[in-house]
Amino acid sequence: MKEINYKDMKFNPFNLIGGEWMLVTAGDETSCNTMTVSWGHIGCLWGHNDPTAVIYLRPSRYTKKFVDEETYFTLCVMDKSFKKQMAYLGSVSGRDENKIANAGLTPVYADSSIYFQEAKLVLICKKVFAQELKEDGFLYQETIDESYPQRDFHTMYVGKIEKVLVRDDEYIR
Repeated sequence: MKEINYKDMKFNPFNLIGGEWMLVTAGDETSCNTMTVSWGHIGCLWGHNDPTAVIYLRPSRYTKKFVDEETYFTLCVMDKSFKKQMAYLGSVSGRDENKIANAGLTPVYADSSIYFQEAKLVLICKKVFAQELKEDGFLYQETIDESYPQRDFHTMYVGKIEKVLVRDDEYIR
């Protein structure tokens, strides 16, 4: 992996987040968890238009505990050959088994964060904001009815992207 400047990144954010999916991971060398995410945003916010990534986690997800407790989380984009593992990591809880090992991923602990050696793109994010989505903030009842029938609203996390790692030049312009 090599580090690049976020300004040198090249990708379609809609495909990256909604099409390729990502893994959000948090924890330390003794305990960590990961899960597949397909909702999120990448852009600039606050300060000097700091590069940020926004993710959403439901209260029931085990990974949320780790993101809540840690200062950093990572977003890893995997190669298409990991599609089966990505589906598995999004449907099985780390409470019940060592899903990282079962998926054949190799954790890398660096920069106060954890990511996976097999990733083709890694965003190391410092958590700067967290807020639970509130029912009274929604403008359309159908959004609640379709996405939150059990009223288990996501927590939104904004992370400042502090480091970008790439495996090859696919994401470099």
